[in-house]
Amino acid sequence: MDQEYGAEADTTPEPSVRDDELRQLREENLALRNRALAHPSVSAAQGIIKERYRLAALQPAFELLRGTSQRYNIRLHTLADAVIRIPGPAHRSPVWFPGRARTSAPALTSITPPRHGDGEVTQGAVLGAALRQVLDITGTDMGNVQLAEGQLLRLDKHQGLDRPFTDYFAFVDHTTTSCAEAAQTRSQVTVRDVATAPVFDEESRRVILQAGSRACHSVPLLDEHGILRGVISSHHSKPLTGLTRIQLEALQTTSATVGRWLSWHRRTVLLDALEHLHSAARQTA
Repeated sequence: MDQEYGAEADTTPEPSVRDDELRQLREENLALRNRALAHPSVSAAQGIIKERYRLAALQPAFELLRGTSQRYNIRLHTLADAVIRIPGPAHRSPVWFPGRARTSAPALTSITPPRHGDGEVTQGAVLGAALRQVLDITGTDMGNVQLAEGQLLRLDKHQGLDRPFTDYFAFVDHTTTSCAEAAQTRSQVTVRDVATAPVFDEESRRVILQAGSRACHSVPLLDEHGILRGVISSHHSKPLTGLTRIQLEALQTTSATVGRWLSWHRRTVLLDALEHLHSAARQTA
């Protein structure tokens, strides 16, 4: 079931005078938090690679991660998360995934991402096209895409949102946001008025309002097995009266299309990247 948070009286807070030191402290705290959330997975993956392939130091492990990330156009955090979570190759095995079956990418029926000269479609292109589609359906020019990585939602794409917003929501590891609510309930969540909706904690509310968003709608990206792959949220400059059934159904179609594609990408392109990492690490060792 989709959820809505109703609108009350227009109580947009008056902008307050913010001291430069307070703003700088917030920025420093955000930077520290984001580093704390981003670095552990990469550091842990380096340690696993160093130990698994008996490398002399951590730096070669990082170079292997970075090179593979660039080669397969996969975010470093995503690749590191896969190294941590996916069982490693058998001892001395020349391949990580022997006998792995490959399937063709599912059709992208509801979105039209740009293709490279070789006809390939990257994950970034798919997520960018999906964001544009959601914004077209909901009638706004502000929004973002987050990918599910472990217990986190990581910001991957955004449009029309300011730097304080993208810094604050670079990682979402708490439950007091509409995107987290959509991720937990596996259903679309409509916030008709950010200023009064109880779903937000006060700091999240402040950052969203400061970015010019008075309403938002979050759509979970679910694959064919109902597994959460990410969330797309649209942001609106005025309170919403709600979305129509036609809009909700169109968003559901986009969710299913992108969720299936992300699932395929994870079990195909991401595993290709891990296989390459394994081969390169064996050569390095």
